[in-house]
Amino acid sequence: MQKQNEYDNKRKKTLRWGYLFAVVALCVFVLFLTRIVILQNTNVQEIKDDYINKNYREATLKAARGNLFASDGSILATTVMRYDIYLDFKTMKDTVYSNNIGALTDSLSKMFGKSRGEFRQKFDEQRKKKNQYYTLAKGLDFDQYDRIRKFPIFRKGKNKGGFIVDRNYKRELATSEIGAGTIGMDNGEYRSGLEGAFSKYLTGTDGKRLEQRINSSQWKPIDFWKVQEPVDGEDVYTTLDLRIQDIAHSALEKQLINFEAKHGTVIVMEVETGKVRALVNLRRTDSGDYEDSYNYALKDNIEPGSTFKTISLLAAMDDGFIDENTTVNVGNGVWTYAKQRISDGHGGGTYDISDVLAKSSNVGTAKLITKYYADKPQIFLDHLKRWKLFDKMDIELPGIAKPKIVTPENKRWNAATLASIAYGYSSNINLLQLTTFYNGVANGGKMLKPLFIDKIMKDGKVMYEAKPEVMVNKMASEKAVKMMTSALTKAVEKGTGRSIFTPNLKMAGKTGTARFEYWLPGPMKYRASFAGFYPADNPKYTCYVMISEPNTAKGFYGGTVSAPVFKEIAGKTFLKTPQNIEKEMLVDRKVNLNKMVEPNVKIAVNNKQMPGVVGLIGKNVIPQLENLGYRVDYKGVGRIKEQFPLEGTSISKNQRIYLSLQN
Repeated sequence: MQKQNEYDNKRKKTLRWGYLFAVVALCVFVLFLTRIVILQNTNVQEIKDDYINKNYREATLKAARGNLFASDGSILATTVMRYDIYLDFKTMKDTVYSNNIGALTDSLSKMFGKSRGEFRQKFDEQRKKKNQYYTLAKGLDFDQYDRIRKFPIFRKGKNKGGFIVDRNYKRELATSEIGAGTIGMDNGEYRSGLEGAFSKYLTGTDGKRLEQRINSSQWKPIDFWKVQEPVDGEDVYTTLDLRIQDIAHSALEKQLINFEAKHGTVIVMEVETGKVRALVNLRRTDSGDYEDSYNYALKDNIEPGSTFKTISLLAAMDDGFIDENTTVNVGNGVWTYAKQRISDGHGGGTYDISDVLAKSSNVGTAKLITKYYADKPQIFLDHLKRWKLFDKMDIELPGIAKPKIVTPENKRWNAATLASIAYGYSSNINLLQLTTFYNGVANGGKMLKPLFIDKIMKDGKVMYEAKPEVMVNKMASEKAVKMMTSALTKAVEKGTGRSIFTPNLKMAGKTGTARFEYWLPGPMKYRASFAGFYPADNPKYTCYVMISEPNTAKGFYGGTVSAPVFKEIAGKTFLKTPQNIEKEMLVDRKVNLNKMVEPNVKIAVNNKQMPGVVGLIGKNVIPQLENLGYRVDYKGVGRIKEQFPLEGTSISKNQRIYLSLQN
């Protein structure tokens, strides 16, 4: 009985404590819920404003811009990683700092060329202030970063050594063959050139990360905590061929120097595809050098002069007004039409149609066009409209000028305007548009849109590949196109372009010598041009050369100034004998391409170990590593000279790999 009572007492005592605990727990729970409700409905915004928003923020994590390549895979512009170094003195332990500060300042002194004492004084000051985000260096390249992170104290990393790294991207040109004017830029406000044209592909999607406030003006990344991963841009392969670009650049620059000209342009277009293989714009600087800093080929409209005669006469050929038997009497080379004096620089007598082009007769061209179109000029102008010479070209590159041709609706139109248009005045057209027309003649009458993009790639996969685009399927009758080709061939063999004639390569083309700003007082200014294609019997390339304001004492005619540039480009591109090629590569005056091509070595990551890639071609290796799931940062072009991690190092998926290539 006594045991039963003892048991009951213990049971009652246990139950009392149990009930008490339950009541307390219930009260705590109710208080907790009440607190949550209060926080949710009263001062959430206050807490957010007073603490979170004032001490933390979401910052942009920039995506890497895609690479810009030439058609052969050579890098034109690339995004390189740059490193900003900050120090958190609050995390550095006293023993670590005191034992290693001497060695650290010694290393920094050797790297940056400042005294050890200067570094020591500054570091001691910042340590007393417990500065958590002191700026040590900005804009370091990978080699510099790789060196500094191994210094005493810093090698312990962020948590023990206070070593903070902020990575950002910088855009750099990777080749000297193509200048800033052609490659262009995109700084968010202004776009130009190839960079601006393909920005929608090159630009990636920025990510986000959290940053913590350190003081009134400094924010520190929270261990690179990324709220949203950035997505890097796509790689764009342009149509530019660096071999042809180099040839064109060299030929134009040499002639600009010889004739002390102000500026010049060369465009080389592939006949069958419309792909622009070279685009060179050079202008003289104050120092007398020539640089590519402005795209004259697209941005400037000019009165083309005699190169427009090809356009005028093709219209008359297509309408059947003139053929091989057509003749025109140019008299003594001077003719007055509608009170306008028209003259030739040479010759006289009766010309057949090929002579009109070959001898670049202003009088002959004007007489023929006014004879057949004076009463109905719109019929002539309709040809120009059909050939898109009134339209602004729909191309990727920004800033192209819209042509301006005087029409009867314009107040400037008068009885003599049609004659002026016929031989290249009263019209303003950009050089790319003129090149496109000549390329159409070379292509048998099929006018193609000029292309500047070959393909777009992402992680080694082709996302888009450009195809030829037809602007005008049939510019003129087959007979008219053949007649024009024959006349342009004769212009090189026996006419104003005969100075560049060679039996080794059949060329067709037209010289042009245009005066400009002729209404202003002072010395006369000229633009010398040559437009044509080669080989004439089976055209592969179309080329337009324009040189502005040559020294008239040395020459100013298209046949003297610009035609030699065309000849040099034609000979070296078609015969495949580019400059700067070692003699042993030349076999029978042709390049042995097999000696210039290196097999694409396959890369494999075995047992999660970093392969050795030093010595291999970067453009072959980088896409393979990216396809395997690794993020690659690199600088320079050519062969890989350094890699990190080193060969044999254990690596994981999504790990960043750093490569240093030859420049």
